[in-house]
Amino acid sequence: MILDFREIDHTKLSLAGGKGANLGELLKIDGIQVPEGFCITTDVYQEIIKDVAIQIDKDNIPASCARIRAAIEAQPVPGEIVAVIAKLEDLTYAVRSSATAEDLPNTSFAGQQDTYLNVRKQDITQYIRKCWASLFTERAVVYREQHGFDHSKVLLAVVIQKMIFPEVAGIMFTADPVNGDRRVVAIDASFGLGEALVGGLVNADHYKVKRNEIIDRNIGGKHLQVVASKEGGTIQQEIPKERQNSPVLTDNECRALNELGRKIEAHFDQPQDIEWCLANGVFYMLQSRPITTLFPIPSANDSDNHVYLSVGHNQMMTDAMKPLGLSFFLMTTPARMCTAGGRLFIDVAQQLSQPASREMLIGTFGRYDPLFRDALITIVEREGYIKPTGDTIPTRPQLKVENDPAIVADLMKTTLASIEALKQNIQAQKGVDLFDFIQNDLQALKNNLSNQQSLAVIMAGMEASAWVNEKMFEWLGEKGVADIISQSVPDNITSEMGLALLDVADAIRPFPEVIAFLQAEHGEHFLNELKAINEKAWQAIADFLDRYGMRCVGEIDITKTRWREQPGMLAPLILSNTRNFAPGESKRKFEKGRIEAEHKEKELLARLHEEQAAETKEKISLIRNFIGYREFPKYTKICRYDIYKQAILKEVEELVQSNIIHEKEDIFYLTFDELRELVRTHQLDEQLIDQRKAEFKVFEKMTPPRVMTSDGEIISSTYDRAGLPAHALAGLAVSAGVIEGRARVILNMEDASLEEGDILVTTFTDPSWTPLFVAVKGLVTEIGGLMTHGAVIAREYGLPAVVGVANATKIIRDGMRIRVNGTDGYVEVIV
Repeated sequence: MILDFREIDHTKLSLAGGKGANLGELLKIDGIQVPEGFCITTDVYQEIIKDVAIQIDKDNIPASCARIRAAIEAQPVPGEIVAVIAKLEDLTYAVRSSATAEDLPNTSFAGQQDTYLNVRKQDITQYIRKCWASLFTERAVVYREQHGFDHSKVLLAVVIQKMIFPEVAGIMFTADPVNGDRRVVAIDASFGLGEALVGGLVNADHYKVKRNEIIDRNIGGKHLQVVASKEGGTIQQEIPKERQNSPVLTDNECRALNELGRKIEAHFDQPQDIEWCLANGVFYMLQSRPITTLFPIPSANDSDNHVYLSVGHNQMMTDAMKPLGLSFFLMTTPARMCTAGGRLFIDVAQQLSQPASREMLIGTFGRYDPLFRDALITIVEREGYIKPTGDTIPTRPQLKVENDPAIVADLMKTTLASIEALKQNIQAQKGVDLFDFIQNDLQALKNNLSNQQSLAVIMAGMEASAWVNEKMFEWLGEKGVADIISQSVPDNITSEMGLALLDVADAIRPFPEVIAFLQAEHGEHFLNELKAINEKAWQAIADFLDRYGMRCVGEIDITKTRWREQPGMLAPLILSNTRNFAPGESKRKFEKGRIEAEHKEKELLARLHEEQAAETKEKISLIRNFIGYREFPKYTKICRYDIYKQAILKEVEELVQSNIIHEKEDIFYLTFDELRELVRTHQLDEQLIDQRKAEFKVFEKMTPPRVMTSDGEIISSTYDRAGLPAHALAGLAVSAGVIEGRARVILNMEDASLEEGDILVTTFTDPSWTPLFVAVKGLVTEIGGLMTHGAVIAREYGLPAVVGVANATKIIRDGMRIRVNGTDGYVEVIV
């Protein structure tokens, strides 16, 4: 029933709860002082609630909570515990809740259950019952609902500690909670008990310590303090005016806290959120829990400084990826990549250390993504962080290509032929041989992605676009000219996909029974059911899937469900097209863009001098011939991913039938090598799968940083707001033009319901979002750069677009009228 702190460690979590287990661990650290105490274990709580009906009516949570709390508080405290309390010294105590789902590495549950301070000995049993009941406050129940915890499986211990009456109390984070820097200890402190600080009653002092030096000190105005009452409990007390703006801690005390914090962090082996107090010159630790909001740092094999760039921000898919998806991407790329928080990062420290590669890296990002560029400049300008070295990374040769559209045609033909060969050859592979075959074919994919002629074509189109934009602004004062020139270019496999879905809408529009079918719910037999209703409509969708069925939202993660696997995902998009457009819209859209690009070219050439016109004409020709190919290499990569995935899932079916794994999707939580070993041995570590699933749920809720260091510091950067309207939302201009319309804030593509004139506002778009682009007049995203997918397709469709708008989906509400300025890079909320 009762455990002394000296009997408790992390293995007693199920008995002592998170707070109790961590207090026991703190007591074991040399030099750490913890107020004396013990835990009333969760076994007692379970005995208390065995006759209490723990049922939550989600439609009336307040009433449910009140009923359960009343029932718990009516239960008597067991006699054995009453006897122990009777033998305590005649002092006052802190009575604190300690839930089993509390102060955990991935969920803190901070403040969800109750704590009572300065409790008189004779009142302890009353407050024990209140602690038990506090597991069912409305805030605690809602928090568990949001985090997916079963109410009946969360138990509560109660911590009883001798009361400490501090002069000063506060909170200490052993990593900067704002930017994640693990080198910084952040301390908040106020006079009296910590309740004043936690409850927001005072502007606490704020100190930052780095390498045992105080690097920041902000002294708050502290008008109140919370102190112990003679009658028990606590009271608020005004602080004398002469002390209100005095520092709470001396520099030496800050350094002492820093050292204690680092000891505790080392013991728990991760950054900690620590409650502390200072009484009679002694620091007491009242609690320590993991900081659950920090983004993990990619692991490194050395102690050097590293700089990590988010791959997801470049790939327009910042969602967490499952282990199989991560390992496939790592096997595909020649870049020096690593993972953290279910995301991919590229380490560019070596490039930044060398003059030539640094200039190329910052110059490239400066052109296509100013937020990346500014963050990298911030790091480079830090004295001593990146140690300069001589150039050892070979600089890429200047890629040149003849201005001949036949080059693109040949590249596409060769690559598509290799995909067809892969489809045939993979069918004969079984067991471990299948994985060896895929591993060998991945090398062919890597070779294709790094094909020098292919890269030369892409670079030629990008550089020609940059040249046209720069020179037309210099010579004619026009911005974003290349965006108009890029409309309806040939050979863009992704923009063609959006137009192809318009053609699907044309095929089904005449058939009301098909429209009705698409409006209904769809299961795994979508295509068969559709074929039975109307074979022509089935054929149109089947043809579309044959060419584009390997695509889906988040397609760089091989584990994501493809359109081919769940064709019903396309139904809302097809219905939107039938509703918003007349027959033949795909041809009209393409021709409209082509004609606008053609007219713009003629207009520009007519306004330029002969020599300027000749050079401009050549650059425009490069854009028209090559810029559409930019999307093709990724398309071929996703084609191969789809072929690998279908073969692997077919192989795994035997493991399911043999009861070696529970369901096929479990393999997504294994790496490629682990999956190969599973197929070889038929031995599965189910605990590993469960652990990976739990980790993935945590990773899903995290927001990956654009740029971070090996110290965990997230490097922030902002756009230049010079010349922008006062309340405008700044972003990166990626597709010229200005448009006003209704904002449609869409977080999931399947939820899209668009009307003509709408402006799409979302977090990011990958190629699977292209079918939505044909139905909108403008685009706003939170993530993106000049050459990321959304920007490329917006230009080709002639949609004014601004990307990289921080918190756009939170600031802009669905239905608002907004103005998108894709020429100067900002968004205005009109109403």
